[in-house]
Amino acid sequence: MDSELGPLLPLFDRQRAAGRSMALGILVHTVGSTYRKPGAMLLIAGDGEYAGLISGGCLEGDLGERAEAVIATGRAMLVTYDLRNSDDLVWGLGLGCEGAMHILLLRVGPQEEWQPLAHLRAALAAHSPTAVGIVTESQDPRIPLGALLLPQSASAQSASAGALPFALPRSLPAIAKSALLEPRVLAALTAVPDPALPGVAALDGVAGPGGSWKLTLLPLSLPPRLLLLGAGPDALPVVDFAARLQWRVTVVDHRPAYAVPSHFPSAERVLLARPEEIAQALDLRHFAAAVVMSHHLPSDLEYLRVLSASSLSYIGLLGPPARREKLLTELGAEAERLHPRLRAPVGFNLGGRTPESIALAIVAEVHAFVHGMQPMRSGAP
Repeated sequence: MDSELGPLLPLFDRQRAAGRSMALGILVHTVGSTYRKPGAMLLIAGDGEYAGLISGGCLEGDLGERAEAVIATGRAMLVTYDLRNSDDLVWGLGLGCEGAMHILLLRVGPQEEWQPLAHLRAALAAHSPTAVGIVTESQDPRIPLGALLLPQSASAQSASAGALPFALPRSLPAIAKSALLEPRVLAALTAVPDPALPGVAALDGVAGPGGSWKLTLLPLSLPPRLLLLGAGPDALPVVDFAARLQWRVTVVDHRPAYAVPSHFPSAERVLLARPEEIAQALDLRHFAAAVVMSHHLPSDLEYLRVLSASSLSYIGLLGPPARREKLLTELGAEAERLHPRLRAPVGFNLGGRTPESIALAIVAEVHAFVHGMQPMRSGAP
């Protein structure tokens, strides 16, 4: 799911606190080259303020005008933009995307109990995988476009095996009493992965005389968790870059003068602990990557020793190759468990020597890794 929920939340929280309805735009289908892919979301307030991007700013103004009707009536709207004709200048802008987008607009407000964003927000806060179902096509008058299906509870089950953490419905606004959507009918439908919708599954079926409909399941994309082992001044830009990407960052250091939460306001957690204590203080299975950068040789040695026994797939080490080899030599046999996962020196070679340049290189490499774009290489030279 090409979705970033985090950027929508400040606007959502303000409008919700004021009791004002909004329109949620969801990119449900694309053809050809488009700026964003299915699952991307845009939140539009009644005064036209919006958060998130679907087209890079080209179509958001038009969507804002259409959102006014959705907010006023509560009726969802499917909007299609077909830009595949490169000679067609849309509003004189000459977008040149050469693709088509189908965007569903639905109201999110007190009448809808702020769903589906309320559920997704709670799951994001708990870092718990979940999914919501949205009717994206319907020929049945009893099943309106934009109707929602929410899980009974956010499941702690991992979705890594391809199983959506999706339970029987707790609520289905507007059609909750429809006999058409009894659990037995839902159970009879088959999830069909759509290659055009990565990470999105659609349920298609003719469920009675009312007509056909499609329920699209949108899984919540959870941000990766990054573990920084070392809270020196050069860790601050790493935290800042990662937080800008909505990542959850935990910073650990054994020195009280460094492990100060106020030094890292964007971090999820700042922990004062000795290196040998981190396996007990933290569940390392929750992290996508760890970077060792304490600049303290004995501490880095112990960090690597602990990480070698973990299941972490990405372990970065700051410092030159000679320092890496010294640490690996001292680790002895334990170093063998690190070699397939160790990235040392950590970070892409982007040039630059400032802390900010190094932080950018580190975050860029971790970003590539968590998105499956960069094959891991051994820490050996």
